[in-house]
Amino acid sequence: MAETRTALVTGGNRGIGFEVAQQLARMGILTAIGSRSLAKGEEAAMQLVTEGLEPVVVQLDVTSDESVRAAINKVNHLFGRIDILVNNAGILLERSSNNTIGSVVDVPIEKVLETFDVNTLGPLRMIQAILPSMLEVGYGRIVNLSSGLGQLSEMGAGHTAYRLSKAALNALTRTAAADIGLGNIKVNTMCPGWVRTDMGGQDAARTVSEGAETVIWLATLPEDGPTGGYFRDRKPIAW
Repeated sequence: MAETRTALVTGGNRGIGFEVAQQLARMGILTAIGSRSLAKGEEAAMQLVTEGLEPVVVQLDVTSDESVRAAINKVNHLFGRIDILVNNAGILLERSSNNTIGSVVDVPIEKVLETFDVNTLGPLRMIQAILPSMLEVGYGRIVNLSSGLGQLSEMGAGHTAYRLSKAALNALTRTAAADIGLGNIKVNTMCPGWVRTDMGGQDAARTVSEGAETVIWLATLPEDGPTGGYFRDRKPIAW
């Protein structure tokens, strides 16, 4: 009988994170929804309960070392371990009515720091807290949700804080994969495309299901799957 896997999804109470949590749970994976607001996490979980799923909800603020430790301890207590980590939680502070702000000339440094704390240091905190147990059992799947806005090969203007944070997240992915080395712990990053979420807006071209597809693929890779890669639609893309 195949071993039951376990997963923790940060920012799992809405958008792509919720879709990922739902799809993993439907696959029989014991899934924990990490949510900065416990109430919003529990509200999201109730949607899964109505279809017979049994997600766990943990209060999780990825900018807080204490919150990260407490959430992981709770999931480990309930599941025994964490096999899959999906670093989905993220913010985009550079917004306007026409979505064109945040140039290098005028982006506030405090916005850059706040964005980095969630989008880059948040995943780093999660990886540092979870990786030792993955190394101990010799299994792990870590998926970082990046963005095409973080691609150096196609870097453009505006959204400086967000672009910097996602480019740095890609660097974290490559570094973590290289530090871990080849084996059955995989660290990858992906771009979901422009998705209809609170962040992407209702004019976006993709559904949350389409945005989550590559996440699910990376979260359930076989032993011979890739590590240290950057993907969209299950295909490698340029850094």
